[in-house]
Amino acid sequence: MRTLIKICCIKSVNEVAMAVRHGASALGFVSAMPSGPGPIPEELIAEIIPGVPHGIASFLLTSKQEASAIVAQQRRTHANTLQLVDEVSTDTYSALRDALPGISIVQVIHVTGSESVEQAISVSPYVDAVLLDSGNPNLRIKELGGTGRVHDWLLSRTIREEVTVPVYLAGGLKAENVAEAIRVVQPYAVDVCSGVRTDGELDHDKLSRFFKEVRSADSLS
Repeated sequence: MRTLIKICCIKSVNEVAMAVRHGASALGFVSAMPSGPGPIPEELIAEIIPGVPHGIASFLLTSKQEASAIVAQQRRTHANTLQLVDEVSTDTYSALRDALPGISIVQVIHVTGSESVEQAISVSPYVDAVLLDSGNPNLRIKELGGTGRVHDWLLSRTIREEVTVPVYLAGGLKAENVAEAIRVVQPYAVDVCSGVRTDGELDHDKLSRFFKEVRSADSLS
């Protein structure tokens, strides 16, 4: 199976072109967050997204938890996928479905321990995919992504085996470890931000190495 690749923290039209040229299937745009790298103004996201080629998913990363606020963000930015980086209620999922037909919903699960498995199982019926990351929403200032840390991939594998929706794997991935991550977890897709950047800028050489390692891992599976 071919592992899809999502490049996150996109911040310009040039980064869109570079990521797509290397073979990205999805691009992530980070709106306001309580902490971490990558956020850009919603106005800029709205300017960039129309230039994303047809067939490439545009993920809006949002830390908002109320349906009305999330709906408003999507309508301002026109992303075709919502990446919810914090927990929301089941009523919120229903409200998003009603207000935004055709927009995909991806719920982030921060893999902090065995409780994350149960969380992923419980939300999976309401979403189109889960994305496993290495944040910590229990801190005073929440970490909701972009930590550059690797989490326990065995827990991620358990989640992948237990849920019936696609699983995106994020958290500290880079060319040096992505093949092993794919071997252990066997995700639907991998998601990378800092691992393909130098001084915050998307790096052609790091992108090339990352894609090469993913395809190499696919060939051995």
